[in-house]
Amino acid sequence: MRWLAFFNRHYDWNLTADNIALTNGSQNAFFYLFNLFGGAFTDEQNESVDKSILLPLTPEYIGYSDVHVEGQHFTAVLPHIDEVTHDGEAGFFKYRVDFDELENLPALKEGRIGAICCSRPTNPTGNVLTDNEMAHLSEIAARYDIPLIIDNAYGMPFPNIIYSDVNLNWDNNTILCFSLSKIGLPGMRTGIIVADAKVIEAVSAMNAVVNLAPTRFGAAIATPLVENDRIKQLSDNEIKPFYQQQAKTAVTLLKKELGDYPLVIHKPEGAIFLWLWFKDLPITTLELYETLKEKGTLIVPSEYFFPGVDVSDYQHAHECIRMSIAADEDTLAKGIAVIGEGGAKAVRW
Repeated sequence: MRWLAFFNRHYDWNLTADNIALTNGSQNAFFYLFNLFGGAFTDEQNESVDKSILLPLTPEYIGYSDVHVEGQHFTAVLPHIDEVTHDGEAGFFKYRVDFDELENLPALKEGRIGAICCSRPTNPTGNVLTDNEMAHLSEIAARYDIPLIIDNAYGMPFPNIIYSDVNLNWDNNTILCFSLSKIGLPGMRTGIIVADAKVIEAVSAMNAVVNLAPTRFGAAIATPLVENDRIKQLSDNEIKPFYQQQAKTAVTLLKKELGDYPLVIHKPEGAIFLWLWFKDLPITTLELYETLKEKGTLIVPSEYFFPGVDVSDYQHAHECIRMSIAADEDTLAKGIAVIGEGGAKAVRW
């Protein structure tokens, strides 16, 4: 199995074929996993218990919100927000896990958490959880006998859009999810799960019911790149540097256009977005979205990236936007100009 050989070449995980499953895309994988570990369960006393997926750091991926078969089953922790510098400049911030809040969650202590899940780097913010944060999350998951699910859609080893110096670890209590979408195969819908054999057995059973078998087309296309490690070389030498330069370009343009406004940018650490915080904005970013859309510029307002959080009582959730940095420099410049002139300035901020 090519994927098995690839992971064992680059990591000392000692995987077997029982530790890997393919899915029809990463979204398909999270549909399986969140329904395996979240929802209605019966405990040892034969009593019903509703288990949630714990998101240790919000904002988090918008695509998680609606994957449960019935309702939403999330418990989320709001972040610590630290002012930081980036490339020697002020005007940046970084989210960090609030472990004091997390460890004192009643749902965790009462057995109402089915799994912990985080994306690394995070969509939408580009935040990369540190190795220390990941080790702490792994320890908590092991302590409560629940799995730690890590979404690597933008992460290591492919497409490796991570600029921080971090490592990727795995053990039998960790579930790693990967995708081929961000290396140029989004239409192939190919996801890869690395997990304990019992989890893979359950995922395979769900695959059999939902799909009979996952599509092999994307995996077949990627096979030569996996066999000769070209997939990792492309990620390290082409994809990662491209987006790192895109982030630098976008930051320069933002500083130029909105330098006089109370804008702070989440420290660019990975992924293909920037996360912008308009402190004390007199309108919500949902209203700002409508203003910008009328001028032909699309962003995503922040309130949708807080699954498990009542955002009606959390002002920060209405002050940020996700901005893609995947476009060419001319498109970025025009879009950022609209944000500056047609957005912030229009509302007399």
